[in-house]
Amino acid sequence: MTVAESTYSGATSSVKTRYQGKRHRLDRPELLAPAGNLEKLKFAIHYGADAVYIGGQKYGLRSNAGNFSFEEMREGVEFANRYGAKVFVATNIYAHNEDIGGLEEYLRNLEEVGISAIIVADPIIIETAARVAPKLEAHLSTQQSTLNWQAVQFWKEEGLPRVVLARETSFEEIAEIKKHVDIEIEAFIHGAMCSSFSGRCVLSNHFTDRDSNRGGCSQSCRWKYDLFVDDMPMYPEGEDQFTMGSKDLCMIEYLPELIDVGVDSFKIEGRMKSIHYVATVVNVYRQAIDSYFEDPENFVLKQEWLDEIFKAANRPLNTGFFLDTPGAEDHIYEPEDKPAPYDFAGVVLEYNEETGIAVVQQRNYFKLGQEVEFVGPGGRFFKQTITQMTDDKGQELDAARHPLQRIHIRTLAPVEPMDMLRKLMIKK
Repeated sequence: MTVAESTYSGATSSVKTRYQGKRHRLDRPELLAPAGNLEKLKFAIHYGADAVYIGGQKYGLRSNAGNFSFEEMREGVEFANRYGAKVFVATNIYAHNEDIGGLEEYLRNLEEVGISAIIVADPIIIETAARVAPKLEAHLSTQQSTLNWQAVQFWKEEGLPRVVLARETSFEEIAEIKKHVDIEIEAFIHGAMCSSFSGRCVLSNHFTDRDSNRGGCSQSCRWKYDLFVDDMPMYPEGEDQFTMGSKDLCMIEYLPELIDVGVDSFKIEGRMKSIHYVATVVNVYRQAIDSYFEDPENFVLKQEWLDEIFKAANRPLNTGFFLDTPGAEDHIYEPEDKPAPYDFAGVVLEYNEETGIAVVQQRNYFKLGQEVEFVGPGGRFFKQTITQMTDDKGQELDAARHPLQRIHIRTLAPVEPMDMLRKLMIKK
């Protein structure tokens, strides 16, 4: 059984021939990546994202992410412009009365620093942006739970150029929407799913007094719980506790179907995820999209792409609602082994072609004699064993122990700045 077969067991192959409609608006789908901070923004774009979505310090649903100041946004926009990429800002809370103060100034500042679009759910934020910051596009957030073409048509008539569909939307429903409405459609194609409908959860509110729909989600569904029946525990003392989070979404196997059905923007979830996660997932989807458009009739899903996806996976994967309604098997009820047996170990800062020495900034402990992988944009990849390491003073090292330490390593092949170093996790 292949990785794809084991990952997508139960998925039907008939979807591959069902959606051959005319595409709308964009020449090819946009690859939209999350960026929880400025460094992640740069890595996402460097590894192939056409656009990134970030959070500011107000009005977003990830209050615990490394959200951007306006100066950081400006720097991010300047970096994106060098790659021909765009920056979107999530302003997707459901606003209470006390949230409205300062909204006009905030939106004007977003427009002034060069943000291309806001992702928004609340109508008052949409209306305010149109009035005070007309250069900002407004993309309807998935938080609006848009599932049908009439609702999409409504938002088009309100002047929105793009709708981010509810994560519960199927291939059939997307095809029907694109049949009736000429508008850009954005859909999540990879990352964490929510156990509640379109993220409209109140568990966090009740358990921790943190409002999920105002940026405070405590991810209560990922907690461990004791499960009781008639006041009797179902699990003996000492056994793993019950969890109820959903498996993660991965649609890399169905890339041609996503294109054929007319999805204009492929959205990756994960503003709270690591640099390694964001760069790896973006790198794979970038290669797959480009490969498809080079020769659509002979597109082949490569095993190495699947292997890379699993090296960044946080949880078991499935296809969400695209093919059918998820069942009990699509949720996580007990703690599971981490699918990704690799850790992010370092980032290449510079490389000397004459000596073959790379300077790597340490991000995780690694040591002499350990096998590592170097990964770069476009599928550049090789393995090697570390046989010698020194610090900036030329002193021999047996391990890279200190965070952000500069480590000099002789590499078996050329590397480039922003290439990543990863290591195989050693189970204790």
